[in-house]
Amino acid sequence: MIGLWLEKNTLLLRNNLARPEPRGGESLIKVLLAGICNTDIELIRGYCSFQGVLGHEFVGLVEDGPSQLLGRRVVGEINATCGYCECCLNGLDSHCTNRTVLGIDGRDGAFAEYLVLPSENLHVVPDSMDSSVAVFTEPLAAALEIQEQITVGQGDRVLVVGDGKLGQLIAQSLAYTGCDLSVIGKRANKLAILRDHGIVALTASEIGSGNFDIAVECTGSPSGFDLARDALRPRGTLVLKSTYAGYLELETAAIVVDELTLLGSRCGPFAPAIELLNSGAIDVESLIDDCIPLDRGVSALERASQPGVLKILLDVANS
Repeated sequence: MIGLWLEKNTLLLRNNLARPEPRGGESLIKVLLAGICNTDIELIRGYCSFQGVLGHEFVGLVEDGPSQLLGRRVVGEINATCGYCECCLNGLDSHCTNRTVLGIDGRDGAFAEYLVLPSENLHVVPDSMDSSVAVFTEPLAAALEIQEQITVGQGDRVLVVGDGKLGQLIAQSLAYTGCDLSVIGKRANKLAILRDHGIVALTASEIGSGNFDIAVECTGSPSGFDLARDALRPRGTLVLKSTYAGYLELETAAIVVDELTLLGSRCGPFAPAIELLNSGAIDVESLIDDCIPLDRGVSALERASQPGVLKILLDVANS
């Protein structure tokens, strides 16, 4: 099996990987398309000390699994859980203490010809939805998780810091709440996409301090964190969406004095993400910069890490 293998911070294309074998309750999925996420890039830089096949955004065909899934296109939730730990028993499955995470922690991922996931994690893709749209289900679900955690609505002044792939999806999903939304970005092409959707897109110099009720940080950088924090009014909420290999130095006094709420946010609900994508309510086609065969995956990851690049897809089926 061909796949992109990460070991000791080095990404390799390998053609001798063993095809994974599904265990009890799992399905074998032939990967069609996979999306490159910033988390994949951070894993190469040392985040989570992961070794194995990268990739957690995918669309694939079920080749072995329950009869109702066989031959169906699916996307999959990335956390494989135990079902019996305290978190699982209390409805916090994504925080299962025994979980493995597709392409991130203890489970080989989607940058290969095949992967396995628990069958209960899989969601059937509507026949009307193109695979290049469906592959955005996981990151859109992560964007929607914000609205699962806090109430956002009309009158709320909301700032999204970051105009990259995730920032774009977060901005589009928040726009439907009717909030007073602004996005900070650096790249003219990305700001233009936001403005095409009627979203106020600004540069950092155009944002004042202490003006926003909610700030969402999706740059994965200390400067992005500082911008988001400074933009908040007292008792505002700072949502952290980035996972990255580095560390932040926090000026905790400012957080304490302004009584800010820090909220971590990651995986989210797949069903509403699929519905939004299928209806066309969320535009993802403008976010795709290229689709590259898996056998050129190492250079695809290098390109995805370049400033200004949006979503790079890996064509696994036609490699």
